[in-house]
Amino acid sequence: MKATMNTHGARTAWLRLRIALATASPVALGALLLAVCAAAAIAWLLPARELLEQQRVLARRVAALPAAPVEQAAPATDDYHLSLFHGTLGERRHAGQQVKTLFALAEESSLVLRQGEYKAAFERNARLHTYQVTLPVKGSYGAIWQFALAALRAIPFASLDDISFRRDAIGEAQVEARLRLTLYLQDTPLQDTPLQDTPGAAP
Repeated sequence: MKATMNTHGARTAWLRLRIALATASPVALGALLLAVCAAAAIAWLLPARELLEQQRVLARRVAALPAAPVEQAAPATDDYHLSLFHGTLGERRHAGQQVKTLFALAEESSLVLRQGEYKAAFERNARLHTYQVTLPVKGSYGAIWQFALAALRAIPFASLDDISFRRDAIGEAQVEARLRLTLYLQDTPLQDTPLQDTPGAAP
């Protein structure tokens, strides 16, 4: 019985609303709609404005905090750069072994290498030793370049300073080449003589 009365009351209220809307003028309906929209907008804007103000207050507080100290790395000194440079050099006492490596690479490239010329020097300003190796080789053009590139890969502290080619006849497959490489070595006490036990060393 109570449920029936509630349903009847809801229908009565809905009927009265429809009658009021039907009899109301368009101007009044528009004003009512605007009022409802304005109330909804105010209800939405107030919390958003309050949240925005809270964010502004928080930003001002963060900006007022003292900045965290930034640790600056000490500038690199000349000694530091010099130590890095010397770290890339070879060891002077192993110069003979590096020459053996060159002879082994030449053999792997099927080159004929009978003897070499060697010259040691000391660069006082750079505080390093240089060991210049001149190698006359004979073989195909491609094999000679293969040997040169393999030598630079195997000995990263070496430089290829010069390479020259000579062919006796135009149609000849074998060419003669002369390579000059320089090994850059650390200024360490010489524990063995580079020319000792060096294959093909010139007398």
